[in-house]
Amino acid sequence: MTDHLDVLVDPAPLDLHAFIASLPKAELHVHHVGSASPRIVAELAARHPDTKVPTDPEALVDFFTFTDFARFIDVYLSVVDLIRTPEDVRLLTYEVARDLARQQVRYAELTITPFSSTRRGIDERAFMDAIEDARKAAEAEFGTVLRWCFDIPGEAGLESAEETVRLATDERLRPEGLVSFGLGGPEIGVPRPQFKPYFDRAIAAGLRSVPHAGETTGPQTVWDALTHLRAERIGHGTSSAQDDRLLAHLAEHRIALEVCPTSNIATRAVRTLDEHPIKEFVKAGVLVTVNSDDPPMFGTDLNNEYAVAARLLELDERGVAELAKNAVDASFLDEAGKSRIRDEIDTYTAAWLAP
Repeated sequence: MTDHLDVLVDPAPLDLHAFIASLPKAELHVHHVGSASPRIVAELAARHPDTKVPTDPEALVDFFTFTDFARFIDVYLSVVDLIRTPEDVRLLTYEVARDLARQQVRYAELTITPFSSTRRGIDERAFMDAIEDARKAAEAEFGTVLRWCFDIPGEAGLESAEETVRLATDERLRPEGLVSFGLGGPEIGVPRPQFKPYFDRAIAAGLRSVPHAGETTGPQTVWDALTHLRAERIGHGTSSAQDDRLLAHLAEHRIALEVCPTSNIATRAVRTLDEHPIKEFVKAGVLVTVNSDDPPMFGTDLNNEYAVAARLLELDERGVAELAKNAVDASFLDEAGKSRIRDEIDTYTAAWLAP
């Protein structure tokens, strides 16, 4: 039994897959609960049998099949409901870090939705202690540096926004690894401007703004995230390709897009990979980063997402290495940390290409 669903391996050249597999990387758009491997989901489902989530990892293949974004949200929330104790939180966080380390991820900003756990009865202090304990253990054991993005679950409304910003800004609770503030969940019927006061408070407390926008709605949602939420990066931003002025703005201001190709296909945000707008983003000069979003749920991992991007953008090893450095550059890691990972990418690439 493996820890992952069967990955939908992109048909890039095998030597490029091998290069990607050992390439040092950073990941900026990957969800905490959405990264739970089938093994961990099955273990949690067995711990909490009053759930519709299968306890057989093989059965999760069908469970993680989505007809549209609404179905994805329903499944995602079913898995969220399995996280009921601080021990569940720590197990999940540590195992996600292990999976990232296996893919040579040196740094990751993991999107966490604390409201979903605290509303289910997990003590907020115990929740923070669990993620921090796992973060420190992962860095010591795997060498992978984790940082947190606390995001508002948009489907839960302004109550969740208030609770999330409180948890993110209360100095008695705020975890050491927290660097940013986000907004996820459905976009349709969840206008971005209503969350402005909460982002203002988070930004005033020193957090960076990284909302989802333009994944399942048009480019106006991205504009709203930029204008009202002061976004420094955009989660997905898929529909940005429909607005040349928006693309020019993103490029001019170096506002990175957190692109998740396989996710966009799985949730039907984009019909096929060949229709994915990543090519338009790059052509317009937008800073593109490659990410896995909710990898086991979508039958992918970060290595595969790089292979997908390499094929769509017709990249060789040097091009893939530059793509990896985009994520480092767009991260909220300190400059010394960025320099270390960039140097590691360059050293690895030079050694790989040496005659």
